[in-house]
Amino acid sequence: MSRLLQDFSPSTIVAGFVAVLVGYTSSVAIIFQATVALGATPAETASWLWALGLGMGLTTLLLSLWTRQPVLTAWSTPGAALLASTSGLNMPEAIGAFIVCGLLIVWAGWSGWFEKLMDRIPVAIASALLAGVLAKFGLDAVTSVRTAPGLVLAMAAAYLIGKRCWPRYAVPGVLLVGSAYALGEGRLNLTGLDTSQMFALPVWTTPVFTWHAAVGVALPLFIVTMASQNLPGVAAQRANGYQTPVSASIAVTGAATTLLAPFGGYAFNLAAITAAICMGREAHDDPARRYTASVAAGLFYVVVGLAGGAVAMLLTAFPRELVMAIAGLALLGTIAGALAAALKDEAHRDAAIITFLVCLSGIGFFGIGAAFWGVVAGGIATVVAGWRRRS
Repeated sequence: MSRLLQDFSPSTIVAGFVAVLVGYTSSVAIIFQATVALGATPAETASWLWALGLGMGLTTLLLSLWTRQPVLTAWSTPGAALLASTSGLNMPEAIGAFIVCGLLIVWAGWSGWFEKLMDRIPVAIASALLAGVLAKFGLDAVTSVRTAPGLVLAMAAAYLIGKRCWPRYAVPGVLLVGSAYALGEGRLNLTGLDTSQMFALPVWTTPVFTWHAAVGVALPLFIVTMASQNLPGVAAQRANGYQTPVSASIAVTGAATTLLAPFGGYAFNLAAITAAICMGREAHDDPARRYTASVAAGLFYVVVGLAGGAVAMLLTAFPRELVMAIAGLALLGTIAGALAAALKDEAHRDAAIITFLVCLSGIGFFGIGAAFWGVVAGGIATVVAGWRRRS
């Protein structure tokens, strides 16, 4: 405990907060859409936020403290989009499908096949995947100048000055400047904040297991979570030099999904984008102390989960441009490092740039995101290049 307290710093705490801020504001609306599609009551919706917050918080804390590495978990955003597009499915059947998905994730971790697959992906491809996934946030930060030039430019100036004068506290300074600017302009939207119920209560839903829910929901949810979420999550760790035990981590997220599914915890996975915020130099100069950023994020997730929708709505009160700018600026160093690692090896350079471009494109097929197809394209390019050299 004494070492943990010594390893904490203001920069790691702010990095953890920024990770939670970006995680919630970027996709909490999809969670609400998913609950509406399944006919959830307001109490059940609050229970979903309770289960998701606690699931992410406790698994993040467990894995970060166990490995002493910045390991973040997240809810499956493409999985939520999948649920939001379903029809003819009631809540008990959906809960049954979530449990089946959780057991499949446990199997993927326990069997070790997913880790073996990740071990076969070259570092250049993994780095290009990470750069492609994160570069979109850098582009969003730039394009947000169109709608809020004063806010974004003030944050950019704070970042550049901070990197010059106090590098470790550059991101906290950006968050402070952005929040003060938004508050001064009256752009903090607190009209939707509901403080009538500050603490959420879990609502149990007895699962119903059906074949059509298992095939139509559980299996696709498992596939998109592994391909679109866990794959870039592991790539983010590898690209930043962390050798987290993949199989055990995947199994933990699957166990959390299985246990919290009756309360709305539909699918947990390793995070990539929010984890990258806690893995960069902006979190801490010492890589061995960056795990405290993910510990802070885990604590924030637990607080958000216990508070239900009230704190979630507070996080979404920040202007969209502020969130995009803080995410893009916080990830600049990670994007640059990932690109440098991806293009360093000339033998994998073509495959790496193909992977980067496909991931950056955001293209998807069969409900599976661009991260998976970027690895597929990069893998094909690697095989072709190796065959050419042998010939």
